[in-house]
Amino acid sequence: MVEGSMTQGAGLEATAGTMAAIPPVPTYGASTPAGTPAPSSLPPTPEPPAPAGPGPEPVPAVPEPLPPGYTPTERLPVMGPGHTVPDTPLVPPQDRATVALTPVPEPEPEHGPLAEGEGPGPLYVVGDVHGYYEELREALAAQGLIDAKGNWSAGNARLWFLGDFTDRGPDGIGVIDLVMQLSAEAAAAGGYCKALMGNHELLLIGAKRFGDTPVNSGAGTASFQAAWLLNGGQRTDMERLEDHHLQWMSRLDAMAEEDGHLLVHSDTTAYLEYGDSIEAVNDTVTETLQRADADECWDLFRKLTKRFAFRDEDSGPLAVRELLDAYGGERIVHGHSPIPYLLGEVGSEDGEDGGAPAVEGPHVYADNLAVAMDGGVTMAGKLLVVQLPLGV
Repeated sequence: MVEGSMTQGAGLEATAGTMAAIPPVPTYGASTPAGTPAPSSLPPTPEPPAPAGPGPEPVPAVPEPLPPGYTPTERLPVMGPGHTVPDTPLVPPQDRATVALTPVPEPEPEHGPLAEGEGPGPLYVVGDVHGYYEELREALAAQGLIDAKGNWSAGNARLWFLGDFTDRGPDGIGVIDLVMQLSAEAAAAGGYCKALMGNHELLLIGAKRFGDTPVNSGAGTASFQAAWLLNGGQRTDMERLEDHHLQWMSRLDAMAEEDGHLLVHSDTTAYLEYGDSIEAVNDTVTETLQRADADECWDLFRKLTKRFAFRDEDSGPLAVRELLDAYGGERIVHGHSPIPYLLGEVGSEDGEDGGAPAVEGPHVYADNLAVAMDGGVTMAGKLLVVQLPLGV
């Protein structure tokens, strides 16, 4: 198995290494009200009809170097003997139960099934959004996928989001709401809008469920709460996060194949540890989240945070082929590693080592076997929405 050697934490903020820098996070509870079905009418009988009723959350820095193969999203706080996590949990214990995943039926297309001889619509992919709601709307509109009001306008087109909807940007929940809305509207129009699980979805789910519960990070003791805050977690997102958002995120697939494109979030071979087929990987990720074991979820998060497996000139193409051989497809399309960061043009995802990077489109590399889709919107780059396939 091939893996990148650089760590995502390179060049990041030195101030992120202490728990003292993390203010306590207020407690948030579930806020989705239970729906009430409309009263039903009883059939007429000789007796007067009965009235209808309502339906039934100083510490030493992480040691360097980190263990081989571990590339955390940020440097995480390490708690040695005598140190504890903050007293204020992110969520009370009663709100940390496993999220029950309720099956949601796919909306029926209003135009019926595809006519005989009619193929699927054009295929589009969206890179990491990270809470940049307005930029997302502009990019989707520029491709004709939504109208001026933000509604689906692309008929039977197919749209895939590659994950990382929240954190760092101003409106992660607004992004999730838009993707959920477009999923319903696209299905009704005969197309579809789908999304993959990113490492920041895992991070937000963990922060909500486990708060400051200690987890074994492999480099000391950390917590989802601390990691979420250090990785751009927005308190406004947590305040607006509701049960239906958690339900939706917890059901996201980790990978998919479309028209010979293997779609994943992270440029890592760690997916191979979770199954030998796309279906097996997706089932394993969903089952892991359902079990709601903090250490198990943390291990999944840190593995899908690895990056750069395809970047090396010699080993990169081999790593891509390893995934394609296992899961199918002719080319990998991924997000996760911002293109300027992937190319070494800046030293961190925050763009600390340079000005605004120039990103005009996806980066095709690894012997033309891999396509990087994270345009670096968090570092003043570009939010990419492109149609596949791409020319070489």
